[in-house]
Amino acid sequence: MNERQLDKIFIKNLEVFGRHGVLPEENRLGQKFIINAALYLSTREAGLKDNLTNTIHYGDVSRFMTSFMTEHTYQLIEAAAEQMARAALLQFAGLEKIELEIVKPWAPIGLPLESVSVKIVREWHQAFVAAGSNLGDKENHIQKGIASLRECEDCRVEQVSSLIVTEPYGVTEQPEFLNGMIKLRTLLTPWELLELLQKTEREEGRERLVHWGPRTLDLDIIFYDDWVIDTQELKIPHPDMQNRTFVLKPMAELAPYFRHPLLNQTAEQMLAAVLHNI
Repeated sequence: MNERQLDKIFIKNLEVFGRHGVLPEENRLGQKFIINAALYLSTREAGLKDNLTNTIHYGDVSRFMTSFMTEHTYQLIEAAAEQMARAALLQFAGLEKIELEIVKPWAPIGLPLESVSVKIVREWHQAFVAAGSNLGDKENHIQKGIASLRECEDCRVEQVSSLIVTEPYGVTEQPEFLNGMIKLRTLLTPWELLELLQKTEREEGRERLVHWGPRTLDLDIIFYDDWVIDTQELKIPHPDMQNRTFVLKPMAELAPYFRHPLLNQTAEQMLAAVLHNI
């Protein structure tokens, strides 16, 4: 969901008790913490219908955060904020994004400090992952890759495209491929998602011996929101995807109007261009 379409519910200065800190006495005795949160969601339907079931109950969120701080113990407020934000995004349907601040009054550093706080922003992201296989039971390998994403608590598989048979790309003297596309929502960063995909590939016997060579399972991040990443280990959007029919056909099936952030072309437009040049 585009952030311009999101509304906010603010929770300010919620006082909670917790046992968080590096010092043993902080974990044993505990102290007061202050929580501030901005909940990003759409309140349009609730506003039109005046119905609590169409929004997120800020009382429920406040009780959830209070219980979370009481029931868990962390040395760092960074960890408390990270884990609470994740838990809230998993718990409350319709919560797209959360801005969370945890304030620790009277931090024991031996100086006249009023408080210290950490503020983070966490949200659901949309990613498209291409899946392919040309060794063994191809469909079974791909289905296991999809199952691995479904089993990850931080991922939500929303759609899976049809699987298509395609000719090899790059190294042509190898078996035909079976290819598809997965649309998912995820709390993982691109690098964390890459790590999960590579782990799944290894579990299916993937060996990276020949570039563009045969493989039991290939899982590639094609898009991650509209992010552009160019590092040695990860490039998003996936390089050369705009020239690959085995990527564009499944992509156009799931999201024909998704626009490439660099080329400013939709999946449908890129597919039409490639088919025109064949």
